[in-house]
Amino acid sequence: MALLLFAVGYGIANRFQLVHGVAYRLAAGDGRSAAVSTLFLGFQALVLLAALILLPRRWAVGLLALAGASILVNLGYAQIVDELVDGGSLAWMIAEVRQAGNAAGEFGGDFLFVGAQVAAALALFAVARRLARRALPMPWSPAIAAALLALLAAPSLLYRLAPVSPEGAERSLYGLSWDLLRSPPPPARTAVAITRDAPAKSPRHIVWVIDESVAEAPFARLIAPRIADVPHLDFGIAAALGHCSAPAQVALRSGVDVRRVSSTTDLRATPSIWAYAKAAGYRTAKIDGQTAGAPQNLMLPPEHALIDDYRAMAGGIDTDLKIADALNARMKGAGRSFTYAVLRGVHFQYRDHYPKGAIPANSPVALQYDTALSWSKRDFFARLLDGVDRDAVAVVYTSDHGQNLTPGALPHCSREARPDEFRVPLLAFLSPEETVRYAVAPRSGHSASQIFPATLGWMGYDRGAAADHYDNDLTEATARFVWFGRTVIPTGRDPTIDVKVGQAFPGSG
Repeated sequence: MALLLFAVGYGIANRFQLVHGVAYRLAAGDGRSAAVSTLFLGFQALVLLAALILLPRRWAVGLLALAGASILVNLGYAQIVDELVDGGSLAWMIAEVRQAGNAAGEFGGDFLFVGAQVAAALALFAVARRLARRALPMPWSPAIAAALLALLAAPSLLYRLAPVSPEGAERSLYGLSWDLLRSPPPPARTAVAITRDAPAKSPRHIVWVIDESVAEAPFARLIAPRIADVPHLDFGIAAALGHCSAPAQVALRSGVDVRRVSSTTDLRATPSIWAYAKAAGYRTAKIDGQTAGAPQNLMLPPEHALIDDYRAMAGGIDTDLKIADALNARMKGAGRSFTYAVLRGVHFQYRDHYPKGAIPANSPVALQYDTALSWSKRDFFARLLDGVDRDAVAVVYTSDHGQNLTPGALPHCSREARPDEFRVPLLAFLSPEETVRYAVAPRSGHSASQIFPATLGWMGYDRGAAADHYDNDLTEATARFVWFGRTVIPTGRDPTIDVKVGQAFPGSG
């Protein structure tokens, strides 16, 4: 009975490992891999069972607590995303930890189901231990303790040294965390190689405004009409560089050589927009409306060191208007500055981004989104540009990714990305002289990757060289669509990243 109850609990805890590692392999006709997965999971189960029934009570409680935490992360991630946790996804979750509250509100039902599964698995483990220890006397000695510790470590070591998988849900959190801790330090960033034309006229202040979760179609319908009388360039539907915040923003800041990018590209080694700005004489700044503490979205220390002025500005549903005022003051100031501003935007759950009572609490998701977007961007552009000398500034507005507003769908960062998750607005507020350059630019076929080379041109760098190094200027369509998954930088033992390229719009298949 103890063995049976333990097996049921282990099956609950590892149900996604069994589905992905065994059932899917069998369905694909790969019986050998299915057998390896079954044997490896069985070995991990026996190790856990042996430790559980032999360890003293306090040790067993600690073991259950550690196993439960890892199972909770594994089941929670797989329940929502429908794929197993790996090093890249764990790094992504750590980078997105600020969204934990939003995720809990959006996926409350899933989390309750996950919690029930974890509780059931742990309860079955505990009952199995009690029954086994009642049935047979369990020996204990220092030698047994040492052997158990070695056995507990063995599967994780084997997983990292031999072609076996998957790692059990009760242990993978710690194995993957170890992988991340052992990752080599970020490489040194390469120096700025593009020459700058000193006499070139360039704006004194350049601002990138990166919104959160703003989809192009609702923006065009709700916000674009409000700024129709404000001189600006609308480049139409643009493709985000990822359908999750962290990879999209890492790629934006780093610059992407779209013609030569591959799975071995390391965006941590690029000069980054900060290095180009500093070399061109701009004071660099970052304003973040989503965090009250350390930088987010995988901004590592070598990159952060290039920012002269970092300012966290999280502050409720009016955060974006406060950022607009701060940017407005900066653009009226003396000197030369480059500012990267991350807005609060309208991340799910959408009802957190407008005043309570604005619409009925049970309104459809699409209406909640529209209301959140309208509230977030009300008067934003008016306050951003109020009294600003348009001849002296260059402002780009876009979003990190779009939204899939289909009822019941994951809005973004889904396993099988949809085009709507990449469709973002792309606007520029430029001097009349620069505006003329883009007068005949196409209003489709653009990618967020083009913001980088266009900005280098505004800073006075050789436009042709910038296009060769990265992507076409916004005067043309993108040379090639590029988009990144959660593993945007190398993590753990895997030196590759998750990147896709093609001529078709991202998510189109």
